[in-house]
Amino acid sequence: MIVQPNRKSETYALFKTYDVRGVFPGQLDTDVAYATGRALVAHLQPAQVAVGRDMRVSGEALSAALIDGIRDQGADVIDLGLVSTDALYFAVGKYGFDAGVMITASHNPPEYNGFKICREGARALSMEDGIGQIRDLVMAGSFSEPASGNRGDLRQKEVLRAYVEHAISFVDVAAIKPLKVVVDAGNGMAGKTIPMLFEHIPCELVPLFFELDGTFPNHLANPINPENMVDLQKTVVESGADLGVAFDGDADRMFLVDEKGGLVGGDITTSMVAISLLERNPGAAICYNLICSRSVPETIAAHGGRPVRTPVGHSLIKKIMREEDAVFGGEHSGHYYFRDNWYADSGLIAMLNVLQLVSKAGKTLTQVVAPLDPRVRSGEINLEVEDKTAAIDRVKKHFSSAGAEIDEFDGITAGFPDSWLNIRASNTEPLLRVNVEGDTQAAMEALRDEVLKVLQPPAE
Repeated sequence: MIVQPNRKSETYALFKTYDVRGVFPGQLDTDVAYATGRALVAHLQPAQVAVGRDMRVSGEALSAALIDGIRDQGADVIDLGLVSTDALYFAVGKYGFDAGVMITASHNPPEYNGFKICREGARALSMEDGIGQIRDLVMAGSFSEPASGNRGDLRQKEVLRAYVEHAISFVDVAAIKPLKVVVDAGNGMAGKTIPMLFEHIPCELVPLFFELDGTFPNHLANPINPENMVDLQKTVVESGADLGVAFDGDADRMFLVDEKGGLVGGDITTSMVAISLLERNPGAAICYNLICSRSVPETIAAHGGRPVRTPVGHSLIKKIMREEDAVFGGEHSGHYYFRDNWYADSGLIAMLNVLQLVSKAGKTLTQVVAPLDPRVRSGEINLEVEDKTAAIDRVKKHFSSAGAEIDEFDGITAGFPDSWLNIRASNTEPLLRVNVEGDTQAAMEALRDEVLKVLQPPAE
């Protein structure tokens, strides 16, 4: 494949910090998929590559092209078929495959698709560690023939039931009570995995949008956006369920709704999973990213764990988890990583730990959450800013002079006794991401309004 001159900038832009992603077929097409398959093998030199896909309409065509490219470059392909991203990571780790590719655009709208790539041990590639090199090979469009001179073989493998059994090993099923649980799959891959899981636990499943449909006819499978949680909240309350769970399209992220229909933040879910895992791993390190509530490290420490603060981003948090031998890591965005799951994401394992914790507590989810979540957060505020560096400098100067404790661990964090804020620049867009937390609503709003005023462009 030779990238056409008029497509070069679009093709180059497909390769992001953590994955490959774009609109099909306008940006990402079967030619790019084929070339990516060849480039992956040329760079990583794997003998076997596991390939899975989600339910997106373009997934089958992209999968076929990617597999052809991998095989033409001399590597064997293990086709996992329709799976969740966490099942792909499991397969690579469990069966010792040299690399894996998940064809998905996660929570993006239906016209998008892409590739999440990992190497042995389910180690996800980033721009600095593989994606950039694969991109450059795709852009060059020239591949040497495989050393063996042979085309790779193709075989199919079913892994979902083995993955479900693996996920269950993280909890004591006998401790889980017969809770009534509404699960919103958002027409994504959780619709295939969750029924298998509920065969093994004593909970009653109320399924919502379990039909695999990459057009997302009910709502986008993006549970971090509150508007996509409305159906789940309503169903939990109307059905008298104990809790609700929402997954994104490729089912690696998970968000909770309490029995009253209230949304539970990913950081507070991190606290709950941490409590559950610390029962089996006393004294263990637990990672949390710096956007999480101050309550998260307090909870970890209160339950005998060692809290470890990390930047945002899965490649960074996984690296620190390995360095610290952390049993678990969680992010506000609903990503949950487990040491004994090859440090990979699993919304399924996180959900099981929450069910176990609520069951053992003998309380409602609202009652479990209340002492873990005493503070008030703004939610992430995204601002379009032309000069991100200048804007961040203004914030640093302003709050330094106001007596805040400043650190530059990931963006700028300014801390006061009763509140804190963090500002980070987007890697891919002219956006600043602002998060504010206060011990009270008034403290949060005061600091939020102050930082937004500072971020306004200076008067001409």
